[in-house]
Amino acid sequence: MTSPVGLHRVVEPVGVLPQAAWRLDASPRVGPDEVLIDVERLNLDAASFRQLSEKHGGDGAAVRAEVLEIVTSRGKMHNPVTGSGGMLVGTVRAVGPESPLGLKVGDRVATLVSLTLTPLSVDDGLAGWDGLGEQVPCSGHAVLFARSIAAVLPDDLDPRLALSVLDVCGAPALTDRVVRGYAAPTVAVLGGAGKSGSLALVAARRAGAARTVGVVPVAGERERLVAAGLADEVVLADARDPVGLSAAVAGALGGPADVTVVCVDVPGCEHGAILSTVDGGTVIFFSMATSFAAAALGAEGLAADVSMLVGNGYVPGHAEFALGLVRAEAGVRGLFEARLAAD
Repeated sequence: MTSPVGLHRVVEPVGVLPQAAWRLDASPRVGPDEVLIDVERLNLDAASFRQLSEKHGGDGAAVRAEVLEIVTSRGKMHNPVTGSGGMLVGTVRAVGPESPLGLKVGDRVATLVSLTLTPLSVDDGLAGWDGLGEQVPCSGHAVLFARSIAAVLPDDLDPRLALSVLDVCGAPALTDRVVRGYAAPTVAVLGGAGKSGSLALVAARRAGAARTVGVVPVAGERERLVAAGLADEVVLADARDPVGLSAAVAGALGGPADVTVVCVDVPGCEHGAILSTVDGGTVIFFSMATSFAAAALGAEGLAADVSMLVGNGYVPGHAEFALGLVRAEAGVRGLFEARLAAD
């Protein structure tokens, strides 16, 4: 008997949900409400890829070997250090008769649920990947549950571009929702030149932000974000330096931001985000590098009356919303395409 949330795929420890499990059963048999995907590409999340790359000093072969070991031993791509994974693109091979996902055999899809809870098997040893970029061409299979989410890839966008956008599509949708709850707020996006950050900036502007600032750590990213024209101001600051970050945001906006969106892929940015946000404002943590204990205790220690949201990656309609932003905004599309070219 299958479970709509995948409990039947949990090997150890029994009784937890697939995301919390150490190991999943990735066998290709299809349950009545499951979907089997032939995998062609993984997209590792930024925090996970950065951690692996830094651990191995940029040695792509070593990164590739560790990713393969994780998938082989765990039956899913679930980085044990960052707790994060990514998503994938593939073609539907089989659909159980009771699947509610609306997919059919032959559909080319991107999964909109994390690889940390997706049963996954790789059969080519990742031979086509050099370990130097987040996108991982590969051969294998994956399984979706009744409560999984997937989007059929659009015909008008390069599949690699669509995958990159869909990997972070929850960020702009949640930013849109939060910004619309204020009357012309100021918005700061930490990591504004990245995938989720650039989309969040566009979403904030379209949702009615009075002024936006993109925060980046290095001059090259500042130049790219300025050229893209996605923010009213672009400032250079280390998001791990609370005092320096808050001063940079206040200097650009004339005071703390009403809404701060954290889209960085390094740890230690919680206190700076809180200090950069006005009392009564909102911080959206959209980074798998976030320590939520640090965020909660930091807000308490700073006597900061801010609402803090965990970006959970799912907002109804988030996939088409993000793809629409990329179609409509040449600046954000250019940033994504440049990143893909560099990979």
